[in-house]
This record gives sequence, C-alpha cells and structure tokens, in this order.
Amino acid sequence: MKPLSSRQQQVLQATVHHYVDTMEPVGSRTLVQRFGMDASSATVRSAMGVLEKQGLLTQPHTSAGRIPSALGYRRYVDDLLPEPGVAVQYLERELAGLSLRWAALDDLLLQLARRLTDFTGLMCLISRPMQPQAQLEAIRLVPSGERLLVMLVDDSGRASHLNLRLPHGAAEELEAMERWTGEQLMKEGELNWGALPPQLQRSGGVLKSALEQPTTSPDHPLVVHGLSRLIAEPEFQTSSELRPLLELIDEQPGALVHSSEQPKVWIGGEHPQSALQACSVVQAPYRCGNDGFGQVALVGPMRMAYATARAAVQRVARHLELLLS
Repeated sequence: MKPLSSRQQQVLQATVHHYVDTMEPVGSRTLVQRFGMDASSATVRSAMGVLEKQGLLTQPHTSAGRIPSALGYRRYVDDLLPEPGVAVQYLERELAGLSLRWAALDDLLLQLARRLTDFTGLMCLISRPMQPQAQLEAIRLVPSGERLLVMLVDDSGRASHLNLRLPHGAAEELEAMERWTGEQLMKEGELNWGALPPQLQRSGGVLKSALEQPTTSPDHPLVVHGLSRLIAEPEFQTSSELRPLLELIDEQPGALVHSSEQPKVWIGGEHPQSALQACSVVQAPYRCGNDGFGQVALVGPMRMAYATARAAVQRVARHLELLLS
C-alpha cells in the first residue's frame, strides 16, 4: 500500500469512527466540525478524494458522503487503531474477580461469552482447547478401480486415509497430481489450489473438496452466544446476506474461528468462509497446559469498534490462560 500522509491518516481514522458511531456516510464539513480538525473543508475533501482513489473510502451513493471500504478498515486496524477506551479496564477488573467456581469448563466459557457479548454488542464464540492441527507433509494417491485411495502424512509422522470416488478419466492425472502436491508442500508448506495446472483439474478438484471438509471434533464444542445481536444489525436485514451466515453457524460453527496461535482480525472477504464476507472476526488464542489452544472470538459487521473488540478478546484469552494453567 502507498504510505498515507498524516492528514490522510487523520481523515481515514475520523471517517471510520464516524461511520462506526452513526452508520451514516460523512462529508468533509462534518469531519472538520465533529473532530475539530485543523484544516479547511476543502483540504479534508481533497484528502478524502485521495483515500477514495486508493480504495480506502467508498461512496455508497452519488450525492452521499463517504464510508470506509473493507480495505480501509484493514488499513485502520493495521496502522491507526487507537488505544481501547477506559471501559476495557472495567472488564479487566471484573475478570480479575472471576474464579473456577463453575462445575465444568463449558459453564465458565458460557459465562465469559455472555459477558463479551454484553460488553461489545457482538456475537461471541469460545472454543475449548485442542491440539493444533498437524501440518500436511506428504500425499500419496493410489487408484483402485473406480475409487481413489489417498494417504495423508503429517509432520508428526501420523498417517490418515481418504477413500474417494475417482472421476472418469482422472487416473492418468494421478502421477502428475502427486508430484504437484509434493512440490507444493516442499516449497510452500501448503497446497496453493490457485496454482493448480489446468490439466489436473479433475483429480485436483476431488482432492481439494475432500481436504477442505471441516474436521472439527464433537469432543471440542464451541460455545456461541449473541446470535440475536448479530442478526439484528442493519447490515444483515436482507436474506441474501443473512442466509449463508445462518447456515454456516448452524452446520459448521467451528469454521467461523480459524485455528491460529496468534491474535488475528479477519475483515470481510479475507476470511476463508465466503458467508462472512460482510463480517469481521476478531480473535485471540489461549493456551491450556498440554491440551493445546482454544480461541476467543467476536463476530460482527465490518462496522465495529475494533480497538475495543481486540482488547476484549485478548484480555479474556489471557485470563482463561491464568485460570486454566
């Protein structure tokens, strides 16, 4: 991205804050008046024009002001996020008084999820700790009649198997397909399906679909709270936006939270799940001894208070580590 001048940074930050507060497009005069900018409306208007050309602001209607784009939110989160407000300090004090007085871990997670939803107004998901998924190291493809036997070897040396239907005419691709997967795993550490050669589409499509199936174990359930808050947001008033999201939550709730050992903010289309393209997901991991990592996440529209959301999930994750260590 091109570097922004201090004026452009100020204008982008103010535009995000205004839109999060009001959900209304904003013009240069309002920004100057509301945020006390030491600049004329013409200067701010010029900065907004530059930000729009860079794709950081967008104009929903011809005669309207401007609002942040998904790219604008990303730049804001990466470079311009302010310190969280004093309310987060109250949350931290409340967490400090918490103890493992519940009979089960799920009870504790549910209490925390409810508190996070009440505090942020966003839907909360907290997963129980589980060992991080092993990294795929090698793939072997063995045709057997109309079936394809797939052996998967991870970096711990463990092997698992898949039994797939072999597409008609795909047997001749298997040797090249196995060679391609080996090169990908050696160079990239993962399979970049966007680089799959056209001549391997038949076998590659079947393998890709099988490997992308969710593997969330029922022994590691997800605590979800605040769905009613999420669907009440104005961004989700149309069924075209809401239906894919509800189907994902109903069928694969674990897919909303990405397994990561680092805090992460997904904005719009950055998330692997297309059903979340109108959402942002703010998450932080917590470690539970030898049981692995769990995730604390907040899901809401892209128009959210990112500083508060990020601080809240990180503090809850940190407190969970203290309680469970």
